[in-house]
Amino acid sequence: MGTESEDERSESSKKRAGDAGSERSEDPGEASGETASEKRHASSEADRREAADEPSGERSDPRGSDDERRFPHVPESDDADAVSVPDAGSGASRSRENTDHAREGAIATDGGDGCSPDTCTCGEKTAADVESETQPVATDGAGVANVDEMGELGDLEFTEPAEGVSQDVYDDAPDTRVGIPDGVDLDTPTYSIRSEMNDIETPDEKTWFMELDEAVIDEGRCIQCGTCVAACPSDSIGVGDDGLPELVKMCTGCSLCWDFCPRGGMRYERQWKITGGDDNVKGAGDPITEFSAKVEDDWTDEAQDGGVVTGVLATLLEEGEIDGALVATESDEEAWKAESYLATTTEELIANAGTVYNQTLALGNLDLEQWEHKLPDKSWDELSLAIVGTPCEIEGIRALQDFEWDYQAQNEGIRAVDYTIALMCTKNFNYHSLMGEQLEEKRGISPSEIGKMDVLNGKMMVYDHDGEMIVEEDIENFHDAALKGCDECADFTGFCSDITVGSVGSSDEYSSVIIRTEQGMKAWELTEPKLDYHDLEDKSAVGKLQGWDKKKAFESLERPFDPDAPRFIDYTDHAENYGTELNPHDFGH
Repeated sequence: MGTESEDERSESSKKRAGDAGSERSEDPGEASGETASEKRHASSEADRREAADEPSGERSDPRGSDDERRFPHVPESDDADAVSVPDAGSGASRSRENTDHAREGAIATDGGDGCSPDTCTCGEKTAADVESETQPVATDGAGVANVDEMGELGDLEFTEPAEGVSQDVYDDAPDTRVGIPDGVDLDTPTYSIRSEMNDIETPDEKTWFMELDEAVIDEGRCIQCGTCVAACPSDSIGVGDDGLPELVKMCTGCSLCWDFCPRGGMRYERQWKITGGDDNVKGAGDPITEFSAKVEDDWTDEAQDGGVVTGVLATLLEEGEIDGALVATESDEEAWKAESYLATTTEELIANAGTVYNQTLALGNLDLEQWEHKLPDKSWDELSLAIVGTPCEIEGIRALQDFEWDYQAQNEGIRAVDYTIALMCTKNFNYHSLMGEQLEEKRGISPSEIGKMDVLNGKMMVYDHDGEMIVEEDIENFHDAALKGCDECADFTGFCSDITVGSVGSSDEYSSVIIRTEQGMKAWELTEPKLDYHDLEDKSAVGKLQGWDKKKAFESLERPFDPDAPRFIDYTDHAENYGTELNPHDFGH
């Protein structure tokens, strides 16, 4: 490329005279014919005009022609297009062809006249001049924070972290939407967006937590057993503030929460035949033997009906048969609110003797990490636990134990349960409905006044701390506080347990005890020396109440009661019987 003539430079200057003062790009592909002396003169002239506030004219390219520029280590070539000069500013290669399109703000890294920090061809620049010309310059983009014009790192300022709350680093809420066009609705889409956008149908073999939520929880049929929490392989199900299961992270659609729910996909009457004899759906079940019993000890004054459950668990602990027992305890924050508790000593068992008439989601508390601080230093597969629960909770854990799986830590607690004790149960209660609405609001009895509660002979009995009865009413008066899902249960005596314990069929201060398995018989034989016991006083009373419970379930169940049917119920079959949505995620559930 040759140099421009004087006429060409004059014409070029005339054409661009109107650009004075605006930002310009110095195209590294344009060549200039100015000598070094002319360039210094031009620079001095520009400085003079700037000092005098005069508009500057065109400045010629200060780097000379291609013939005058010499790049170290670049071989000479007859083919001009073959020569490529690296761009130190961006890291990408630069050819003579693409330099004609260099973006605004780009600068040469060689100091202009073929000068660089290592080489100077003009012979007139000092090291300071070369260094200052090779410093990076800011373009329209963001500058470098905490760095001065010499590239030195300055003092850093850190925001002190907030304590106990999320760090507030925004002027407004981080989820605030900005720049929304007028008339545009940006409400969060529901699950229906999937079918609307992708036309994807849910595979028939998958059942999601949304189905369980739709058919059981939202319908008020949840019995708060916690089986769905224990079954979830991804720990996606937790417990909400209302005491009900809720989704806490993404559902994978594995179907297990639905399959093992006693009010959802698990045909609980089928469990009885799996865990016991063929005649397990009649009368009081198919027990090995039964007794009326009580523990002879001073601590039984605070226990329920003779303290048999506490006596059996304490004996199993003392004999080294178990390392702990999952029982119910009273909340420290709310009087008579039940919570799960792992008792690992006899003293802890005695302190938690008695019955609390609301659920604890017991199976949702079988994660051994939760109780690791109380358990002995053993591998989890060597631990042994007992669990006390309602018949539905025992149905759930029996189903989980019978299922071959290996998904998550929750399994360790399920596998560790070696003894199960079921409490006879016709219904359980929602804590806030029973203690708040029924007792405190309607009857003026504060939960803090209550020393003991019992359901016996169809009566709700409430005592104060001095043992004086302050409520004795028909249990039907408290029906509104009962869990709706309890109406569908036909398992009054806990057919799936090792041992069943309750008050029906025995006189005051005695418990009715039904031994159902060899494991239950082992626990009974170990405890027998501490017991005062005799034949079950009124077996017919147990059978009659079991028959009444079963009749009530037949009236409430919307599906067939069939112990010979498949163990698990497809959601489509449930929806057909109960009228729930087949795909609730497509209807904004």
